[in-house]
Amino acid sequence: MPGYLLHAGATVACAHTGEVTPATPPGTRVKVGGFLVTVATDKYTVVGCPLPAQPGTGPCVSAQWAGGATRVRAGGVPVVLSGSLSVCTPTGTPLTVQVTVQRRVRGV
Repeated sequence: MPGYLLHAGATVACAHTGEVTPATPPGTRVKVGGFLVTVATDKYTVVGCPLPAQPGTGPCVSAQWAGGATRVRAGGVPVVLSGSLSVCTPTGTPLTVQVTVQRRVRGV
């Protein structure tokens, strides 16, 4: 599925509106719009997930992309597209890419 390349400056949230930020610097040197692109192996930290604490189900604390582009790679790893699948731990819910994403480079 085509989509815009995601970068480290994009606004991303968990399904419950918790703020998502890269846990480590993106693992590539490729930039779009002055920001490093996100690759499928990058891990994220979730802060401020409002889901009440329950054993084994919440709140969201970390996230990772479950896949990326099939034809575009950076450093040999698939880049993440705005529509790529993701999963939060421990809830299993997806991430949501907000409006703030670059709109020049698309991938498949």
